[in-house]
Amino acid sequence: MNDLSQTRLWAMRAAFVLLALVILFFQLLPMETTPRRWAGPNLLLCFACAWSLRRPEYVPAPALALAFLLTDLLLQRPPGLWALLALIGCENLKSRGRSLRDGGFAAEWLTVGMVMVLIMAANRLILALVLVPVPGLALSLSELGMSLLFYPLIVAVTHGIMRVRKTAPGDLDALGQRV
Repeated sequence: MNDLSQTRLWAMRAAFVLLALVILFFQLLPMETTPRRWAGPNLLLCFACAWSLRRPEYVPAPALALAFLLTDLLLQRPPGLWALLALIGCENLKSRGRSLRDGGFAAEWLTVGMVMVLIMAANRLILALVLVPVPGLALSLSELGMSLLFYPLIVAVTHGIMRVRKTAPGDLDALGQRV
């Protein structure tokens, strides 16, 4: 299938929204009733970062904002804060996509890691400034660490199974413009 067809573009946008809903569904399942001392990875943020770097046209800002806002609301986090910070981080990655396209995976992983660290730090700082209870530092660090460890696996799934690959220098985007 041609990457610049409108059908593929809208199918991949719908696939991202469906992926976000599936991730959210599994996060809401009551798998364990006792509190844990560690947290799993933030899969939605990992997929959003991977897709934002590889094919920014597949994850437009409104879709990202709605997916993260829905996550905030259903996971009972302060509405909009994490969504705004994640959206800013993903949009930052979209703007760096061309420069990271030529670099290796290590440069991409380091950049995504810095963005995730900044998102987490800004979230904790803003929550503390407005006197909202902040999750434990160990819990936040375990979520961040797990997200960074799972990122290569997310990229492999994104690249191999979902066929969301980096654009080549001569490729055209959905509007027919050179990338």
